Amino acid sequence: MAARDTLRAVRERDAYANLVLPKLLRERHITGRDAALATELTYGTARAQGTLDTIIAAAAGRDIADIDGALLDVVRMGAYQLLRTRIGAHAAVSTSVDLVRSEQGMGPSGFVNAVLRKVSQRSEDIWVDELAPDIADDLIGHLAFQYAHPRWIAEVFFDALGGSAGQLQAALAADDARPPVHLVARPGLITAEELALTSGGEVGDYSPYCVYLPGGDPGDLDAVRDGFAGVQDEGSQLVGRAVTVAPVDGPDGGRWLDMCAGPGGKAALIGALADIDGAHLDAIEVSEHRAELIRKVVCDLPVDVRVADARDAGLEPGYDRILLDAPCSGLGSLRRRPEARWRRRPEDVAELVVLQRELLTEAVRLVRPGGVVVYSTCSPHPAETVEVISAVLDSVPDASQLDARPMVAVGRFAGADATTLGDGPHVQLWPHLHGTDAMFLSAVTRTEP
Repeated sequence: MAARDTLRAVRERDAYANLVLPKLLRERHITGRDAALATELTYGTARAQGTLDTIIAAAAGRDIADIDGALLDVVRMGAYQLLRTRIGAHAAVSTSVDLVRSEQGMGPSGFVNAVLRKVSQRSEDIWVDELAPDIADDLIGHLAFQYAHPRWIAEVFFDALGGSAGQLQAALAADDARPPVHLVARPGLITAEELALTSGGEVGDYSPYCVYLPGGDPGDLDAVRDGFAGVQDEGSQLVGRAVTVAPVDGPDGGRWLDMCAGPGGKAALIGALADIDGAHLDAIEVSEHRAELIRKVVCDLPVDVRVADARDAGLEPGYDRILLDAPCSGLGSLRRRPEARWRRRPEDVAELVVLQRELLTEAVRLVRPGGVVVYSTCSPHPAETVEVISAVLDSVPDASQLDARPMVAVGRFAGADATTLGDGPHVQLWPHLHGTDAMFLSAVTRTEP
């Protein structure tokens, strides 16, 4: 029921599954295997929705739009169990039918029974062969269907990966899998090794603060409850760290800025490092609600949280280090936000690009000559990454780009995996190559005017 209710909230209210489900699990005291199953059904169904809908429409003989929403939630969840879990076909069908019968009666439950029984007659691979575009004629379309992505997103990935079909397949497959939980050890409070020991996790491959959690609810860990650790993708940790280790020309005066700081994960990491280095961080957030979230995680750190539009926040120029983790399409974190891939539209990107350019232009104005601006997005879309950097460099004569690769040269990036960072000067991380979200990182400095 928790899984179904979460899917309903996603459909009816455009809610976020990763916010709704944990709350329901706590309120209903669902733990252990039951919580794990509810999590798998919720996130898996939301992640695979587009592919499931095409299969359901074929099995039902009608368009998805013609199926009642409350029924569709259950049919999607049942189809996911049939095609992508080890749950037996009889159990998957009967539990779905019983749920609908108890709430809507015999007629609707009969429809659910008929559709799911037809879905169960083929494996996912056979459905893909039957319904996906022919791989010889439309490779991108076939892979997009197979790995549950809108075609336009697969095209973006294909372009960002240099037109490599093999890389595209690997990226989509990684994006279609349930991601591991990454913890961040707060510098000055706990080390990654200590966190791994107390959590039962494993020290990360790249970030010196990262721990991979094998399972369970991270909120149950003492280190997380006590504020010694948090949940943060390893790629985001590398971005936060990069701001603090990037080379600056001249002494670092300790005046640092996080321009788009909500909900506060990077601000907490940078603030902890600022505390160690004797620096101070200004954190800007346009939303009062998100600003309050930041205040909670940085309350004991040298961080000043301000509510403002970072494009016109009334700040005095002269910052030594600036992080601009710009609002973006989020195409790089689709595996952690399962419903997002079906909500985003190509036209969303154009509006975001305008904002990204304006923010980066302001960041370059605010940084002192010889200081550094780290620009990042959780998106590999070229329009939001290299094209934004290029446009701003073309419009600001005294701005230039630094090589960002040395800023993440830590862990395996300092050794065996160094070549996976590419030719620079920017860094593009990928789930299939690095196990992180698809974070983009670039560094800009400016000279004396």
